Amino acid sequence: MGFHVSVSPHVRSRLTTGEVMYNVILALMPATVAGVYVHGLRAFLIVAVSVLSAVMTEFVFDYVAGRPNTLTDGSAVVTGLLLALCLPASVPLYIPYVGSLFAILVVKCFFGGLGHNFMNPALAARCFLLISFGGAMTNYTLDGVSTATPLAALASGGTVEVMRTYLGFSSGVIGSSAAALLVGGLWLWVVSGITFEIPAAVLVSFSLFVALFGGQGFDPAFIALQICGGGIVMGAFFMATDPVTSPVTSTGQLIYGAAVGILAGLFRVKGSTADSVSYAIIIANMVTPLIDEFIVPKPFGYREQSSDAQKGIPKSALVLCVITLAAGVCLSGVYSMTKDTIAEQKMAANLASYQAVCPGAASFEYDSEITAAIDELGGNVYGSSFGKAYINEMVVGTDDAGNTAGYVISATSGDGMDGNITLSVGLTADGTITGIAFTEMNETPGLGTLVAEDAFKGQFAGVNTDQFILNKSGGSTADNEIDSVSGATISSSAVVNAVNAALDFYAANAR
Repeated sequence: MGFHVSVSPHVRSRLTTGEVMYNVILALMPATVAGVYVHGLRAFLIVAVSVLSAVMTEFVFDYVAGRPNTLTDGSAVVTGLLLALCLPASVPLYIPYVGSLFAILVVKCFFGGLGHNFMNPALAARCFLLISFGGAMTNYTLDGVSTATPLAALASGGTVEVMRTYLGFSSGVIGSSAAALLVGGLWLWVVSGITFEIPAAVLVSFSLFVALFGGQGFDPAFIALQICGGGIVMGAFFMATDPVTSPVTSTGQLIYGAAVGILAGLFRVKGSTADSVSYAIIIANMVTPLIDEFIVPKPFGYREQSSDAQKGIPKSALVLCVITLAAGVCLSGVYSMTKDTIAEQKMAANLASYQAVCPGAASFEYDSEITAAIDELGGNVYGSSFGKAYINEMVVGTDDAGNTAGYVISATSGDGMDGNITLSVGLTADGTITGIAFTEMNETPGLGTLVAEDAFKGQFAGVNTDQFILNKSGGSTADNEIDSVSGATISSSAVVNAVNAALDFYAANAR
């Protein structure tokens, strides 16, 4: 007598992939609506571009590869929507387009389509965008004004309202409303779209890690802010629960969720950025095969095998585990080990730039009133007429006799082509600029970096004005007109904005 045994899975459900995906889309609607309400039409456009890019990329790939059309399963819409909710509302529209294209084409389609991707496509795309377009991806705005995220403000010593962060009314990504995400996540759990193990394990392990190692103890307000900010709620309910890249067993899901929470807490507490959840989930995704290899339910009637017959650890799984663990340790440890050296080097670079723009000074001191005025800015953008400009500090240069030799203001513009531009502006007592020097420059070598050459920065020296004007066509005749570097207008404009912000601050606080 023979038995016919089909391939797994042996337990089947009438629930289709499309129904699962549409449940996820519906669960994301509260966060999407909240994001559009807070950030306006720009957020809606980003969501639309991201979703359309994902859908069209999958459609074109299916057509070119001669595969059946898979758009009806809704997975492309989920990927585009998740990616959009992970983006700031200020990003250019090409960012969601490129991100969704990368998520669908590279992470999903090139690995065989739905069910074959080894990491969450939306998260992989977010990390790709963070690496490729770091400046745009970290430009957070609220009501059209660039501001620090709640976690960044908290890290710099500022105060943050827990309820505003919980509701999503603080600066951050489009899908930053923890309240809306919890509503969607709990509904997804009620309709069996996800199980409780992964979200519970992520949130509990993350909270415990932050409480134990975050430096604030079991402070409910501090822990609540850490949970409501930085994407941990979205990660717990919508990213880490991706059925393709997470373990299949309840025990495995608890281990996996705990790994995500601990890694996110480790990166948050010991790393250089609060944006830690994406990397934590991707690393855990890569460990999923190892978890599934060893956390296997015992079949009914199973008898223990002898020790000689037991399966050893697969070499490939062991190598993968070692690599991912090493990557996690390196990501969190490098900054901690080098932050003191980095701080010393930064201080030395600042001192050298101060000396360059105020050569008559033998030493530099802080003025308590001016320092208090800078502290009141809270690390936020300075004014409304200088783009994304920040005032970092201001020092008074004194000569050997103790007399004032000049003033130096450190200012940063976040409007550079490839990131922040930080410079020092030297001033005499009457506001005449003695020169500018750069302490941070991320612009394109041979093009944007030309703003640091004497031909450009020398135009500021010896000028006494309330505000400089950038002349994009060149041939300036007025002292307060600055000729732009050809082909580097964005970099030139960023420098002018930073200098103008420094002049305005000096006029308001030092004269």
